Amino acid sequence: MAEEPRHDDKLARILRTAAAIFADKGYHEASIRDISRATGISLSGLYYYFRSKEELLFLIQDHCFGTVLDNLERLLEGVMDPHRRLRLLVENHLRFFVSNMKEMKVLSHEAGSLTGDYRKRVNEKKRRYTELCTATLQELRPASPIDLRVATFALFGMMNWIYNWYHADRDVPVAELAEDLSQLFLQGYLGDAGLVPAGAAERAPGEARPSIWRRTS
Repeated sequence: MAEEPRHDDKLARILRTAAAIFADKGYHEASIRDISRATGISLSGLYYYFRSKEELLFLIQDHCFGTVLDNLERLLEGVMDPHRRLRLLVENHLRFFVSNMKEMKVLSHEAGSLTGDYRKRVNEKKRRYTELCTATLQELRPASPIDLRVATFALFGMMNWIYNWYHADRDVPVAELAEDLSQLFLQGYLGDAGLVPAGAAERAPGEARPSIWRRTS
């Protein structure tokens, strides 16, 4: 069984560098020597933090899913309105992954590369995260004719695909991106019922409500 991961600044640098290498070369093609060269850390220094390449992949996935889940649970605490809960989920997801694009690609492409206890532990966090989303969608429309599993993974698909096209220097800011995707999803999922009633989804102070058609040059 894997030990609890140790986190410090050096490990954070290792995980970020390894994620970039796995994203660019592919997990199976990359080597620990690639990571050693990129970080300037000896092989023995790297193996202080993990015992194998698979454990390194586990640490990347476990840290990412743990971070995004912990942030979401904190943000949702005390929030009862399902429209607001969904908006917070979408922005939390996008804000984390926009800042961690390489990690996002690894999570998407290497989801099936973990085995045994590593896969089980990551899947437990993924399952909890998925359940929070599914429960929110059910609150929004308990009698929806759309299967909740279909709706849940369609929403994740919209959010996870951004690593293929989103560029922070020329696309809309993350808050606006979250608003756009939320509205696009809700209007498709709920139809006319997806139009948020005035004041139902509280917005952060000073946060404008943009048109979903607005684009920056």
